[in-house]
Amino acid sequence: MGEFWTVDFVPLTAASLAALACALVGNLLILTRRAMAADALSHSVVPGVVVAVALTGLTGSVVVLAGGLIAAFAASGLVAFLTRVGRVEPGAALGIVFTSFFAFGILMLEWTGLSHTGFDIHHVVTGYLEGLIWVTGEGAENLSLFQKLATLPQVVSELALVLVLVSAILFAFRKELALLAFDPVFARATGLPVGLLEAALLTATALACTAAFKSVGVVLAVAMIVCPPATARLLTTRLSQQFALSAVIALGSVLVGYVAAVAGPGLFGSPLALNAAGTIGATAGLALVAAAALRARA
Repeated sequence: MGEFWTVDFVPLTAASLAALACALVGNLLILTRRAMAADALSHSVVPGVVVAVALTGLTGSVVVLAGGLIAAFAASGLVAFLTRVGRVEPGAALGIVFTSFFAFGILMLEWTGLSHTGFDIHHVVTGYLEGLIWVTGEGAENLSLFQKLATLPQVVSELALVLVLVSAILFAFRKELALLAFDPVFARATGLPVGLLEAALLTATALACTAAFKSVGVVLAVAMIVCPPATARLLTTRLSQQFALSAVIALGSVLVGYVAAVAGPGLFGSPLALNAAGTIGATAGLALVAAAALRARA
């Protein structure tokens, strides 16, 4: 049991918090048909984070989130410019921007030397869940529960904060965002501040993507933004139920995927483990396939 708290508890907690934040905002992105925008955004935050860390020398949550938000708004503004002024097809504009931003971010990793730290390309893509070890040190058995929790890696508190912020944004604009998702024409006709609502949704998405990118990688962020909400949408048409189902599916994917990554290879005689973030993402994808098959047979 002691090994679980040291080796497995923090990765499971971090992955669960990131998955919940991404899945919650993903529900509205799915309904507004902006799932690909989330993919683009998750890649676009990379240069902002890298530049912010390189300039400040800090890797704290405020610096990382600020860099990610600036890059996300810059990428969104560039996409809008290309589509409206340059008359570039929206899908092509997204592809151009997110690949360019991601490539620039990788170059910045090399130029700044951050590629030799925890921000290397491997961690950017697949995260570093396996490296999140909870070492409490000697005498930990004499500490209170709150004192022990204070020794948790910083990534846990950062992801918890982002989950709270994302939930607060979505709750504050829940009625307006729901109307914008289901009937955007009527939403504009009634005089809703569509620009403000889109900025709020963009902020929530950028927060989720940036926090997830730092800890669990781009792959898991995109998978959690798209797969649990899409799966939930296949199973219900009620928005409140969709949000609840997507959260359950996200947490279930984390648990099943993590166990499969750690224990799965051992069933075939291998002493190695699979990449946790990749396995969790694959599990979420399989859940979507299963729901689609169930919907087709109904």
